[in-house]
Amino acid sequence: MSNSFYITTPIYYVNDKPHIGHAYTTIAADVITRWHRMNGREAYFLTGTDEHGQKVFEAATKRGISAKAHVDEMCEPFKALWAALDIKNDDFIRTTETRHTSVVSDVLQRLFDEGDIYTADYEGWYSTSAERFWTEKDLVDGKCPDTNTKVEWIKEKNYFFRMSKYADKLRAHIADNPDFLQPASRKNEVLGYLKKDVGDLCISRPKARLPWGIPFPMDAEYVTYVWFDALLNYISAIGYHPDGSTDAFEKWWPASYHLVGKDILTTHSVYWSTMLFAMGLSPAKCLYAHGWWTIEGQKMSKSIGNVVDPHLLIDCYGSDAVRYFLMREIQFGADGDFSHAGLMTRYNADLANDLGNLAHRALSMTSKWLGGAVPALDANTAADDALQAVSDAAVADYRVQIEGMHIATALGSLWRLVQAGNKYIDDMEPWRLNREGQTERLAGVMRRCLEICRVAAVLLSPVAPNKGLELAQKLGVKSLDVADVQLLSGLVADTPVAPGEPLFPRMLALPERIQAVLDEVVPSTVKTVAKVSHKKKPKQEAKVAEETTTIEEAATIEEATTIEEFIQFEDFMKVKLKVGEIVSAEKHPNADRLLALMVEVGEDRPRSIVAGIAAKYVAEDLIGKKIVIVANLKPRKLRGVLSEGMLLAASGTELEGLITVDPGVNPGSSVG
Repeated sequence: MSNSFYITTPIYYVNDKPHIGHAYTTIAADVITRWHRMNGREAYFLTGTDEHGQKVFEAATKRGISAKAHVDEMCEPFKALWAALDIKNDDFIRTTETRHTSVVSDVLQRLFDEGDIYTADYEGWYSTSAERFWTEKDLVDGKCPDTNTKVEWIKEKNYFFRMSKYADKLRAHIADNPDFLQPASRKNEVLGYLKKDVGDLCISRPKARLPWGIPFPMDAEYVTYVWFDALLNYISAIGYHPDGSTDAFEKWWPASYHLVGKDILTTHSVYWSTMLFAMGLSPAKCLYAHGWWTIEGQKMSKSIGNVVDPHLLIDCYGSDAVRYFLMREIQFGADGDFSHAGLMTRYNADLANDLGNLAHRALSMTSKWLGGAVPALDANTAADDALQAVSDAAVADYRVQIEGMHIATALGSLWRLVQAGNKYIDDMEPWRLNREGQTERLAGVMRRCLEICRVAAVLLSPVAPNKGLELAQKLGVKSLDVADVQLLSGLVADTPVAPGEPLFPRMLALPERIQAVLDEVVPSTVKTVAKVSHKKKPKQEAKVAEETTTIEEAATIEEATTIEEFIQFEDFMKVKLKVGEIVSAEKHPNADRLLALMVEVGEDRPRSIVAGIAAKYVAEDLIGKKIVIVANLKPRKLRGVLSEGMLLAASGTELEGLITVDPGVNPGSSVG
């Protein structure tokens, strides 16, 4: 593999604020760039804004300001969003910059001099929204096929690029370079387009109709068509010039990846490739066209108000959680649906329950039982060898997948190791080893659990850089080194570890700001799924609920006034008691007397249970205890934290202790 890596996003059109689609492409580019840098490769990551064109001019005119003032203002939200998402781009190009406009002008002149640009009269259907001409057969119900908006008949003199001249060369290039167009479905789309006659491309607009654009060097009455202008950013940013390019251009070109949305596949695969051929250059090594996001099952649309504000997501979930969800939820290249309920589910299942739980258990038990430092390894058992094999396979597959732009699959490989780590804890039962005084074995088990956390910190860091670093720091890891990362022996014994706060606190309800947005814009059928009911209760029902909350928030049996009376056997049988194992415990964020527990009860995920036992127990001491819970108690929030059951405890005048069971009983076993 070459030691240099150059990746680009599209330059985003400044006709509105950035949305989740812009964020998706840019995060993907950032993830891949970070990975290559971690592997010691020189990398260059370009993004920017496309600032010419008719829609920009019309928007500025409507606002009563100059087009330049308009684009100066509209490019700033993109820069701000990339900073908020921890995007580490090397360059941000604007097509109004001199370094770009001068290259466009010189390329136009060179191609005109060489006969690849010519003038001709043209008439056809023009779409302002798509900023291009269409033939009669292209129209769909008389409208633009790209934007479903009206078109107008225009007849005028224009300049044309001889795109048809290079169509056969493009067909041959696609045949000779099977990885050029990705994923494979996009390649088929382009080949279908190339089966018909490829005409020449109109690349000018009369100034009388559109004064905002890069002037034609050979004719001051015309400006450059926005697509011919914009596509040149990929080479103008790195020092291309038709009269002699810089060393930087020679170093970085051809680009390793152009990442684009599938809606601009034709402009990049056909327009841009033939333009490059005319300039004597090769196309990018890979043009990767990803899919679109729908929002809560609907197409993203300003008119219905369902455009997701990435800043709101970052404020409510954190940038790392947003990055992780967008990269993990769908395969890069496919279409996907964004929903807040889906984000919360993915966050809780992957980040809080799997990785967060593994890290919290490993760090807490090491701190509690082994002096708070990385323990020494013991001799491998068969179970340890099996765990190492999982790590070897997971890391190897992660590497292959991420370098092929299959980011979701790469994360899936990592998560197999994370889940294996949690199972390893369950199987090895470190709480039993501690109780039985098997200190050497306990140390070896906890060391391997910490090692899996180290692997996760390294491989998660391109996607979730802040949390990856935070986990590494908890482990005392100084650098995120990918060399031999799969070996479960990379930590340094006796290095202090720091459990601290949970890496990903469990999310118990949608943030209020998110819920407010859903209430406002999401269809009622979706809102029913995504949020709790806000129906007003009758006065009597509300009174009962208030009294019940008072009792449940006390959360200890002795604090609830109990009236002893006989019940029927059938009533008792309605209560379902199960064995649970406490896998994590922490102080309640809003109540000193309460602890927030995660309890494994043999279901697809641990349950969140709040208990008023903080006066009796230190949170960390509870991890590994097997207790009895009321499993069919209606869930409700206790001081803002969801509780999905109740622990059984013995009490007199005060709490005496939890009801525990034999360590050999499996979580989820029924009691009765």
